[in-house]
Amino acid sequence: MATVGNSTNIFWQESPIGRLERQKLLNQKGCVVWITGLSGSGKSTLAFSVNKELYSRGKLSYILDGDNLRHGLNKNLCFSAEDRTENIRRVGEVAKLFADAGLICIASLISPYRKDRDACRAMLPDSNFIEARLLVDVFMNMPLELCEARDPKGLYKLARAGKIKGFTGIDDPYEPPLNCEIEIKQKDGVCPTPNAMAGQVVSYLEEEGYLHF
Repeated sequence: MATVGNSTNIFWQESPIGRLERQKLLNQKGCVVWITGLSGSGKSTLAFSVNKELYSRGKLSYILDGDNLRHGLNKNLCFSAEDRTENIRRVGEVAKLFADAGLICIASLISPYRKDRDACRAMLPDSNFIEARLLVDVFMNMPLELCEARDPKGLYKLARAGKIKGFTGIDDPYEPPLNCEIEIKQKDGVCPTPNAMAGQVVSYLEEEGYLHF
């Protein structure tokens, strides 16, 4: 009898067409680009810019946006610590499937807790496919003051007024990555343009061999 989680009699079914065959078909290597940072740091802007640049190069990618996922896959979750962990776990599992399909999956979420991001990284089997890590951690290292000044969704204002509880950066912590592959931050007080940020990420993917098979 096989047991997986709380289920019994569950067996893994191996397809005769695997990751290598799919990657060869697409002429690229599947991976996950995980963009983390405070609300308003520019995660979605970067995700869309990277997606556009990859498309222009004929590379197949897909964006998993944190807000969008809460309209469907994660709509039954709130923002407690436990639900945040489950939110990230679900996104990690979906991102893993996209990478296995040979796509470049761009996950854009605050993902405030280091242990949850590390758990997603651990889901990806590096040795199965290339030596480079399958999860590329992109840290949008923008100061809280800048993110709050931008406040594109008006959430910081609501959090400061006490109308939103457990808001990351205000009354709930954000744990920055310790060993991210890419860190994007201001230079001399100026934020890089979306194209410049996307170029930094895509150049990394090119150098690490993800954009060809």
